[in-house]
Parts: sequence; structure tokens; C-alpha cells
Amino acid sequence: MHVTLVHVKVKPDWVQAFINATHANHEASVREPGNRRFDVLQNPDEPTQFVLYEAYATVEDAAQHKQTAHYALWRDVVADMMDMPRKGVPMKGLFPSG
Repeated sequence: MHVTLVHVKVKPDWVQAFINATHANHEASVREPGNRRFDVLQNPDEPTQFVLYEAYATVEDAAQHKQTAHYALWRDVVADMMDMPRKGVPMKGLFPSG
């Protein structure tokens, strides 16, 4: 399983707009072939900090996610909401397997 932890810091005035845009991206992403999880996490102590936990069956499935219309829309909509560039950290998912 291929996992990416995407770390995002949003400008304070844009938190709810980011959540709304990311919810739409989440809903479409979980329907993609090869998607295993697409969790959106918010730091309760610092509400401007988020982690997107994106798990796909293969590296190719994860790459295909970035070719979807819903990802491109999300990327463009949230670009100006970011306090700093988002950072994706690729991980190898060990458990659960498959």
C-alpha cells in the first residue's frame, strides 16, 4: 500500500473554506479505483494545521489521483488558502496489508 501524509497549514481566515473544499475532494477521492483511505485530520490544538492521509493500493493509483478533475479543482481552489506550501511525505503502508 502506498500512503502519502500531506501536511497543510492554512491561513486562519480560510480554515472553514479549506475544510469545505477538502470535503468535496475527499468524497470524490474515496471513490477512485485503488483508493484505500482518504482521511482528513485537523490538529485540535492548532486548527490551521491539517494532515491528509491518502492511502492507495499502488504508487500508480496514487499518481492517477493527481490526474483527476476533482484533485485539480481542489489544488487550484485551496492554493491561496495555504499559509505555506503543502508537503507530501510518501510512506510505505505495512499494516493493514493490501
